[in-house]
Amino acid sequence: MSKLPAEEFPQKAFGLAAKDSSGLLTPFKFSRRETGDEDITFKVMYCGICHSDLSSIKNEWGYSSYPMVPGHEFVGIVTEVGKKVSKFKVGNRVGVGCLVGACHSCDNCSRDLENYCPKPVFTYNSPYYDGSTTYGGYSDIMVANERYVVKIPDSMPLDASAPLLCAGITVYSPMKSFGLCEPGTHLGVVGLGGLGHVAVKFAKAFGMKVTVISSSPDKEKEAIENLGADSFVVGCNQEQLLAAMGTLDGILDTVSAPHSLSPLLGLLKSGGKLIMLGLPDKPFEVPCFDLLFGRKTVAGSSIGGLKETQEMLDFAAKHNITADIEVVPMDYVNTAMERLAKGDVRYRFVIDIANTLSKIA
Repeated sequence: MSKLPAEEFPQKAFGLAAKDSSGLLTPFKFSRRETGDEDITFKVMYCGICHSDLSSIKNEWGYSSYPMVPGHEFVGIVTEVGKKVSKFKVGNRVGVGCLVGACHSCDNCSRDLENYCPKPVFTYNSPYYDGSTTYGGYSDIMVANERYVVKIPDSMPLDASAPLLCAGITVYSPMKSFGLCEPGTHLGVVGLGGLGHVAVKFAKAFGMKVTVISSSPDKEKEAIENLGADSFVVGCNQEQLLAAMGTLDGILDTVSAPHSLSPLLGLLKSGGKLIMLGLPDKPFEVPCFDLLFGRKTVAGSSIGGLKETQEMLDFAAKHNITADIEVVPMDYVNTAMERLAKGDVRYRFVIDIANTLSKIA
């Protein structure tokens, strides 16, 4: 007979889990493995709420299994290290993002691109090497192989750095990989949400010119005055789109709702690149004329490898980049999910796990 989640491993753990596709998160007792030779154990202090957490707990993509403890952007303090661990020690400030394992033998893994490994182990809702199910950061403790743990620079606040482990690396990686980080380069950012607002910050730190493209005219002041964008285009305003045609070297499209790509391709210079970062539930129509008669590219990107994630955090610390967050207690998480579904957050919820988890026990 298989063991219950609370009895499977030696270390007792506690958090919030979805038990079915209703997505309601309730208290959940489970267990973590003991600290292996190459593992670290840390106390979780804060965990960001990503929109993909909402999609996962509601099984919107069709591959969710329950019970599910979500959370893939969480930070904390090391409490124990394995005897072969070389990068961390007790008391270090650390974080875990979207991955806790990969095959380590494919071409992608050999190039520090574990995020594109054909056999990834995701931080939650994924089978681990030992056959157990991975549980995420809406919990009190975490055990992970040191390869999948990053250091949080001492100058960064733990709460506002947590979302960078997903949102930050998701925008930083394509900027670096597609050459959209050179000073003076003109970048468009579609959508001013959890990803978009961080993209603007990174782009300005790189010395780029930034245009925010949004369907919400009321976000113009925020984009320019608070985030430092150089210009703002309302995506449904034909006059503004026409005035900006052919001005952008690249675009990061962070929107997950279905939308037309043709206006965005029109904003690109010849040779420009449109990088898709959102996950719409319907396929896009790609207008070939816009691509062919401008030698333009539509590409995609997903998070980043661990080496690049650490590079991103170090860059963020140097330039004082953090996410704009609303910190919430554990007993508010279901309400936060409802608000997230309505887009009612500026720009990322972060759960104060260390100070509020005990109140739901």
